[in-house]
Amino acid sequence: MDDPELKKELDEVDAQIERLREETKQIREEIGQSWDAPTDMAEKATLLTNVEQQEALIDDLQLRREQILRRMKG
Repeated sequence: MDDPELKKELDEVDAQIERLREETKQIREEIGQSWDAPTDMAEKATLLTNVEQQEALIDDLQLRREQILRRMKG
């Protein structure tokens, strides 16, 4: 893979990371705003699970980003 292809892949990974961070932030805000409200605990648990899954995906994407950068410096 040459540098332009790696740069494109890096840009895509960066965009995915940014999107997931924003989604995670929004979910956390939603949880925080409704924490005192009389809502379903199962729904809150689901939201927390979603946040944890997205954070794990962000971690995976950051590792991928580091791999791409190493290949570009190659």
